[in-house]
Amino acid sequence: MPRGAYIFAPSGPELGRREARFFSEAQPFGFIMFQRNCKSPDQLRRLTAALREAVGRDAPILIDQEGGRVQRMRAPHWREWMPPLDQVEALAGSGVSPEAERAMYLRGFLIGTELLAHGIDVNCAPCADIARPETHSFLRNRCLGATASVVTVMARALAVGLTDAGCLPVLKHAPGHGRATRDSHEALPRINASLAELFETDFLPFRELADLPMTMTAHVVLPEIDPERPVTLSEAGVTYLREELGLSGLLLTDDISMGALSGKVESRAASAHEAGCDLVLHCSGDLSEMSAIAATVGEMSSSARKLADIAFFGRKNPLDVDICDFEAEFAALTQEAQRNAGR
Repeated sequence: MPRGAYIFAPSGPELGRREARFFSEAQPFGFIMFQRNCKSPDQLRRLTAALREAVGRDAPILIDQEGGRVQRMRAPHWREWMPPLDQVEALAGSGVSPEAERAMYLRGFLIGTELLAHGIDVNCAPCADIARPETHSFLRNRCLGATASVVTVMARALAVGLTDAGCLPVLKHAPGHGRATRDSHEALPRINASLAELFETDFLPFRELADLPMTMTAHVVLPEIDPERPVTLSEAGVTYLREELGLSGLLLTDDISMGALSGKVESRAASAHEAGCDLVLHCSGDLSEMSAIAATVGEMSSSARKLADIAFFGRKNPLDVDICDFEAEFAALTQEAQRNAGR
């Protein structure tokens, strides 16, 4: 069955008939959930089932369940998570500790287990961006550390936890968003550090985690690669991700409707696809924009389909563990982190 080279989001907590007909015809590769889609456990399970029924297959369903400000499933129905950077720093300070690494693995496993129980099988995490003093506040405490080495260890632990729970991770935001001083939801950041410096710092976690099955691009301009276009829309940028950083898995854009990008949304989507992104992510739930993207972008390429097959056919079955033991261990580590944070 043909699959569109795009991922769409439903507009609300229930799938309407018009949306269902559109998704049936457009056949998006998958879907992404937001807080507007997550009202209660039973409702969310109905929605994810209805989306898959609409396209007639077990389509991937994504979510951003990072913790802190960026978690779409929230209390009272679901667990609240500390911001990632707060958890890491409370347990390990500015370095790495076995406790912090274990806590991040357990965090990934518990998040993945909770997602799968509601029909969601992909989490857009970990953030492999490096937190720096100048990092914009929209991103900073979503990071996993302030050095490449800490971020690499913690991102790997979180990704392994998600994977062991049967949930695919998405590495983001390649090749690194930490030096951006502008919020890419609102404006286009430009990072002027040299590629030589970035290769050994900001790019390092992405190089080390290049084996992960899916990666999300960053809406940032790197002048030495492309002085005009952000990585997401740049053929030179995507080529750099593939050939210099070794990111060989399925490549999807950050939300194509973000304020960092200009022009009509369908033109942005087409540019991203032509630049080499395998999938275009559109998050607003606006049916007219989704229709325009579907008409403009079309189907996934044969190479993208192969990468998708590798990613999803290679998924692990969830580890058979006593989830109560994992929850208790995580709670003990988290309590220690909260005590440390309060000092």
